[in-house]
Amino acid sequence: MGKTIVGLEVTEESVRAAELSLGRRPQLIAYGEVPLPADAAKDSEVLDAGAVAVALRQLWTGAKFKSKDAVLGVASRRILVREYTTQAMRPDLLREALPYQVQDLLPVPASQAVLDFFPLSQTGDQVSGLLVAAVSENIEQIISTLSKVKVKAQAVDLAAFGLARVTAPLAAAEETVATVHIGDHTTQVVISRRGVPQFVRLLPIDVATAAVRRHTVAASTPELELATVASGVGSGVAGAAAGGTVGSPAGNGAGLATQGRTRGAIRANTPPGVSDLAARLRSTLAFFAGRATSEPLSRVFVTGGGAIVDGVMPALSAAIDTPLQVVSVGDVISMSTPPPAGEVALNLVGTVGIALGEVH
Repeated sequence: MGKTIVGLEVTEESVRAAELSLGRRPQLIAYGEVPLPADAAKDSEVLDAGAVAVALRQLWTGAKFKSKDAVLGVASRRILVREYTTQAMRPDLLREALPYQVQDLLPVPASQAVLDFFPLSQTGDQVSGLLVAAVSENIEQIISTLSKVKVKAQAVDLAAFGLARVTAPLAAAEETVATVHIGDHTTQVVISRRGVPQFVRLLPIDVATAAVRRHTVAASTPELELATVASGVGSGVAGAAAGGTVGSPAGNGAGLATQGRTRGAIRANTPPGVSDLAARLRSTLAFFAGRATSEPLSRVFVTGGGAIVDGVMPALSAAIDTPLQVVSVGDVISMSTPPPAGEVALNLVGTVGIALGEVH
């Protein structure tokens, strides 16, 4: 591995990457995002390898990445993440036993799944943690597509783990916080303490981000040239999102409301997709809070391009009693490159978190 590492995500709308310097004080040194044509990919799933390979080649060239080593972050609605308890054993033995233990929990045969177990606590001879299961064919397809452009996947990481990792320095040592990444079609929720994920949910919710709106326009106007953003050069993606100041606290202390008034406000004042998002996030956080072993949440960090969609933050502030804080990439890492703006600055938070797993 060289002196830098690239965090990479493949979404339905684009391929996005961030290059970080390795060492004790990592810096963001380059970034880029290239839109994908319709039906080329879904979140963390490649449907048209040729089209995705072309976009990846444009991404590496346009962003001038120095490294061909990448950490692939995955966040598909088809990925299973659930709490699981099993007999404590050596990690190598657990890897061998896990496929037989969890077969009944999987939507596909264990032989067709990539499994991981993130241990959190141990009581006696029982260890509890998070079970992650993805369809191996989907992961292999992305890795195969990367190889077409000579990019090597050094590791595959759940994108939600990267979110917990990247926002850890923003929280006090004893704080339990939620990080919510509002994507184009999937919203990720991870609740963590000291950067260690305690709870993960992937919510399939369509949000009319700037990327989605561009994709819709491009589909109806075939001759429209899609824009590329690389290390802050260009205005297609970076300047497309409007509204609000990114990176400043949003709704801190202003989201207190009774459940009855909250539901009424959401129904009356927000579009249907935003209403669904607010209601499902409220329900997810309430589910976590209702568990006997859960610590109270002190803050909710909000990031992803959906955070600056009209009506989203007011709806979340009305629905969620916990203080909210919008987080931009400049809040989580220093940069040696011109800073991104708008939607890109929010989406890169998770991408940087993915790369940070390989930095130290």
